[in-house]
Amino acid sequence: AKWLFRGTSTLILDEPTRGVDIGARREIYQLLWMLAAAQKGIIMVSSDLPELMGMCHRIIVFSKNRIVGEVPRAEFDQERILSLAYQEYVRP
Repeated sequence: AKWLFRGTSTLILDEPTRGVDIGARREIYQLLWMLAAAQKGIIMVSSDLPELMGMCHRIIVFSKNRIVGEVPRAEFDQERILSLAYQEYVRP
């Protein structure tokens, strides 16, 4: 993991905890918090909304390959985030 602290300012992680057990998940979270404390930027792609809400300072919501919303931590609400993600799929 030492290599993560050298030479890069931003990491892009796609589903970093998918398929791992709870112990490994905890280790990954600890590493991500350490990287953030070391001023590393982290872009985390995940379909696990509770995970994102627990780890992120803000959530950028995409739908059909475009940004449809940005939600800061103070405004995290699972229903709101899901409604942004699926607004184009719901008929009025």
